[in-house]
Amino acid sequence: MSEGDSESYERIKSRKTLREILEAATSFEEAARDFYTGMIPRVSKNLRWLVQDLAQEEQRHYDLFTELAARDDLENQVSALVDTPASDGKFSDCIHLPDLGENPDDQSVLQYALGREHAAMEQYRSLADSTEPGPIKELFRFLANEETEHKAELEKLYYELVHSGGV
Repeated sequence: MSEGDSESYERIKSRKTLREILEAATSFEEAARDFYTGMIPRVSKNLRWLVQDLAQEEQRHYDLFTELAARDDLENQVSALVDTPASDGKFSDCIHLPDLGENPDDQSVLQYALGREHAAMEQYRSLADSTEPGPIKELFRFLANEETEHKAELEKLYYELVHSGGV
C-alpha cells in the first residue's frame, strides 16, 4: 500500500454512515434509559425525581432516533458518510454502564449523569456541524442544545447538593 493509499484508507476509516451513527446514538439513549429506570428504586428520595426525569428524557431521545431511522424519505441521507466526531470514543464508552451499587450516593449518580450529558452534548454538536442540512442535522442540533441545558441543570443541582452539605 502506497502512502497515498494509506491516507485514503485512514480517511475512509475515520468516517461512518449516518445510519451507523444513528444506531450508536439509539444504543446510547437506550442504555441510559434502562440504567436510569433501574436506578429509580435504588437512589435516595432526594434524587428519585431527577432519575425519573432522566429516564423519560432518554426515552424521548430513543423514540426520536427510532422514528428517524424508520423514515423511508431519508434513505439517501442516512447512507451518507460523515466524519466520525472526535468525541465518538467517549460517547461510545457511555454505552458501558457503571455499577454504582445497590444504594448509590447522590454525588456518584450526579457525576455519572453529568458525564453522560457532556458526552452527548459534544457528540450531537459535532454531528450537527458535520451533517448536511435537513431533518437529521436539525435533530442533532436540537439534541445538542437540549443536552447542554440538561448539563447546566445538573451542574446547578450538583453544586447545591455538594456545597450545601447534602451529599
